[in-house]
Amino acid sequence: MLDKSFREICDGIKKDVKDTQLEIMINANTNLVNLYYRIGKIISENFSWGNKFVENVSFELKNTFPTLKGFSARNLNYMKAFYEEYKDDEEFLHCLNCAKLPWKHNITLMQKVKDKNIRKWYMEKCLEEGWSKNILIYQIDTDLYKRQVENVKHNNFKVTLKENSDLANNIMKEPYVDDNDNPSIGIILCSSKNNQIVDYTLKYINKPLGVSEYKIFNKLPNNLLKDFPTEDELNIFMDIDEG
Repeated sequence: MLDKSFREICDGIKKDVKDTQLEIMINANTNLVNLYYRIGKIISENFSWGNKFVENVSFELKNTFPTLKGFSARNLNYMKAFYEEYKDDEEFLHCLNCAKLPWKHNITLMQKVKDKNIRKWYMEKCLEEGWSKNILIYQIDTDLYKRQVENVKHNNFKVTLKENSDLANNIMKEPYVDDNDNPSIGIILCSSKNNQIVDYTLKYINKPLGVSEYKIFNKLPNNLLKDFPTEDELNIFMDIDEG
């Protein structure tokens, strides 16, 4: 069995190697995105050569660099669009370099999120959560930004008071909230409309939520009757249990 200290030494070396590999990949990705930006600039400035210009550039690059991917006509058009999107926005270009997102992430954001402030938010979430491209697409399609940011109900206590401070909590506390009452775990059922319950339930929520309603029937719908026991059958089972 290997000595514990020897194992720790090896683990430290392995971690350093992995961290360095990751750093190399991140830097390489940033350099690649910057290269694509420069190529996009050249294509944009010479696009007047005609419809076949991009196809001809693609052919030349593929012949010169047969082992490299990324020089299809389609991707060259993405480079052109990428350059034209950001050429007059140095601040956002700086954000892109800081984000170090893969090329496909950048294209997805450019195509699917038109508002640059929202786009920047998704960039930051990609970094925080480590999203793949498919996860990013899913979050955009399901409008995560709106669910997490726009739908959050803010009040000025978050600005003027420390969050969760006793003072803020006591001020926010309503007279009909008992000391033994706890926040909702996510589901509250009400038999009838009650504005006080609604206020108490929603006031402190700063996460996405859904609201629905339900109806109570005196009789089961006909399409469900076959799936449930009759009253007589239930009485029989109750008699057996009591016996």
